[in-house]
Amino acid sequence: MKLPPYAELLGAALEFDAAGAPVIVMPFGEDVVGRPGFLQGGAISGLLEVAAIAALRHALAGEEGGGGRVKPINVTVDFMRGGRDHVTRAAGTITRLGTRVANVEAVAWQDDRARPIAAARMNYLIERD
Repeated sequence: MKLPPYAELLGAALEFDAAGAPVIVMPFGEDVVGRPGFLQGGAISGLLEVAAIAALRHALAGEEGGGGRVKPINVTVDFMRGGRDHVTRAAGTITRLGTRVANVEAVAWQDDRARPIAAARMNYLIERD
């Protein structure tokens, strides 16, 4: 699966969890630093969006026809705690996959998935192949 170009700017890479779902991994570095020792909020938001798109493309690839284009409709991000100077992971979960619109939730965490640093709710327009 190919990630959006913004993932490369974040230094993000694609992994898969034990169930085969995509997980996006972003290392801490100069490109994502905000105030000293913390992630920049835009980098966290971008990571969440990349994770949501990866989850949606993963689901669409499993359908007959195998894909399509996705366009964001809206994004809401909740910041729960500061992202520190650690590797950050994010994963998306599709809450509704309709014929033209998908609803996706994404969470970002560092040391413990049960303690997210941010979460997002996103809606996407789907143009199937």
